[in-house]
This record gives sequence, structure tokens and C-alpha cells, in this order.
Amino acid sequence: MTENLVTVRRENGVATLTLNRPQRHNSLVPALLEALNAALDDLARLPPRLLVFTGAGRSFSTGGDVAAFADVPLLQRREYATGLVGGLHRAILALIDLPCPVIARVQGPVTGGSLGFVLAADLVAMTRGAFIAPYYVDVGFAPDGGWTALLPDRIGPVRAAEIQLLNRMVTADEALGLGLVQAVTDPAALDDQIAVWVQVLLGKHAHSLAATKRLLWPPERRARVALGLERERLCFLSLIDLPETDAGMKHFLGRAA
Repeated sequence: MTENLVTVRRENGVATLTLNRPQRHNSLVPALLEALNAALDDLARLPPRLLVFTGAGRSFSTGGDVAAFADVPLLQRREYATGLVGGLHRAILALIDLPCPVIARVQGPVTGGSLGFVLAADLVAMTRGAFIAPYYVDVGFAPDGGWTALLPDRIGPVRAAEIQLLNRMVTADEALGLGLVQAVTDPAALDDQIAVWVQVLLGKHAHSLAATKRLLWPPERRARVALGLERERLCFLSLIDLPETDAGMKHFLGRAA
């Protein structure tokens, strides 16, 4: 069953959406993304005043589950990747399209394509000790989740290239300096920061917040991002069944080739 992989709680106009695969660090598999997109469809039909997006356990989300990928027979990996990356990108665009503010509550690592959930949010709070990292060049994948479609516009193409090509970890404090997050807190203070933002936003006019978000995401900007995400998907598929990618996954997982 997929319904427990994502939970949604609504209370006083605030929806809290939680990725709920903590035993695997909320890593992404098709069933989780199917549940996530179903939840986002429901939220789009009846939008809350605002959405808090988070993950259960110690990690926000560590991107695609490499072990699950490696367990897929080689001849089926392209089909698996089509659903996985397509589902991820659909969710990112759905977050952008929601007519309400989205707050990302980042309590742990953000790696791989899950960065897209952070990039699609309007406000991001991250704990000290959390970090962002790509891992693509170490595994053998092509970037997805907005690492090329969204990140360069946020921090510049040169800095985005350096982080990805060197597979460099971005600390919470560096992410704050880059403008990727708007608050960094001690773990015990994270929910207090979220609560402050929630109360501030609930005190604003919902129709004005929606108009502001709509103007920040005009059709031409959204179309540019959607095109970039589609390029990422196609490039990801072009690499997924290569022998080098298979070897890279096994090496990353510590499995002898």
C-alpha cells in the first residue's frame, strides 16, 4: 500500500505533508512519488492557506533510492527511471503551481533529486547539521530534480557547476548564504521557526499571497523550468542502462561488480 508513504494533516488552514519512509531516509521510489502526487492533487483541488513540506525521521529526503534502482533488472531500468524521474518532476511542478505559500521544513540531509522540493518551496528552514549534496557524478546518474533546471538561476551557473561536478556538500550555513534557505536553526528550534512563519502568513490576506506567488511564477518562467526538467529526464534516461552506470551504482553501494 502507498498511502502511508506520504501523510497529510490539515489543521486551521495549514496542511503538513510528510514524506514517511524514514527507515530509508525518505528516499524516492515510484510508490512514494505516486502517493506524493496523489496528495498534491488533493491539495490543489482544495488548497490550504499554506503548506508545510517535511520528512519523517532524521533525513528530509536522500533522493532516488539507489539500492532499489540497482535491484531493478537492467532491461527494466529505463521504464523504472521513466516513472521515478517523471513522478519527481511532476511533484516539483505541482508545488510550484499550488496557489499558497509552501514552507520546506528541512530537518536533515537533502541529496539527489529531492533538492527539487526545496527549490520549489517559497520559504525554507534548515537545521544546523543538515546539508545538501548532489551525488550524481559519484553514482553515475545525470542530474534530475532541478539541479540544472532550477539551481543555476538561484545561485549562478558557475557555482552550481562547481557543487555538482565536485559532488560538494553544501552546509546549512552556506545554503543560507546562497539564498537557498531563509533560516538555519538548532534542531530543537526548527518547529519554533516554522511556527513563526505560519503565524505571520496566516495573518496575511490569502488572495494577496496567491497573487504574489502567481506573479513570481509567470507562465514563461514555469515553462522554462518545465522544459529544463524534461531535459533532465531525457538525459537521465540516456544514461540509466549504460554498463558504466550499472558499475557506478554497484560501487556506490559497495557491491562488487
